[in-house]
Amino acid sequence: MENPGAGRADIERDAVIDVRGLWSRFGRTLVHRGIDLSVCRSEVLGVVGGSGSGKTTLLRQMLGLEQPYRGAVTVFGVDLNRARGAERESVRARWGVLFQNGALFSALSVYDNIALALRELRALDEDIIRDLVISKLQMVGIEAHHAAKMPAQLSGGMIKRIGLARALALDPELLFLDEPTAGLDPDRSESFVALIQELRREMHLTVVMVTHDLDTLVSLADRVAVLCEQRLLAVGPLREVSALGHPFVRNFFQGERGRRALEVLEDVQRLMPI
Repeated sequence: MENPGAGRADIERDAVIDVRGLWSRFGRTLVHRGIDLSVCRSEVLGVVGGSGSGKTTLLRQMLGLEQPYRGAVTVFGVDLNRARGAERESVRARWGVLFQNGALFSALSVYDNIALALRELRALDEDIIRDLVISKLQMVGIEAHHAAKMPAQLSGGMIKRIGLARALALDPELLFLDEPTAGLDPDRSESFVALIQELRREMHLTVVMVTHDLDTLVSLADRVAVLCEQRLLAVGPLREVSALGHPFVRNFFQGERGRRALEVLEDVQRLMPI
């Protein structure tokens, strides 16, 4: 397992996101202190931590929605705090975001929610946009006749899938997922995880995923980053991170549900060809 900040050279060479010396502070409240973290190309990095550990804050800083108190966040080689105008927009066009609960615009139809990013390009006519919207809906398993519906008419599972279709509208290289299976029943959660796995393979996506769901973490994450006590406690493969003796890690990974999820991981690994 990697120690935070150690053995970074190989990771940095293939990093899509590089977080260096990051401190986050809101008034007198310190959220992060001295975080160093890289996200490798084509990996799924799961970010976990307790309430108030700064998972969502870190995600927002990776998106350039919040500025760190100190330190830098670089995405595709661009420092988000220094980038302006066209440079910043060109980076944003290379990622997609699925916010918690889908975050669809309630006043827009399914079609218009997905078409919004395509229309903002001001380079595509409406016929092409229509074809792309239908293509993205099909990609996430939603039939075209649902395009005219409003968000209030959709189930939780459909909202997640349509939110994902919107995130994929510009064919991004990088995908951010904020609690992607929160609020879904077990069957829909499993189906959504399978969809992410398929899209990752097909689109060669790099994924940053904030989640508290152990089953989702086991199914998707190549590495796990643990935020605790204002710092990056550990980052590495799930099996190695879960073996740490820290109280948060024991409570999170080594309870009954955590042990069950890790047993599934072991079963899958045994079945994989060497």
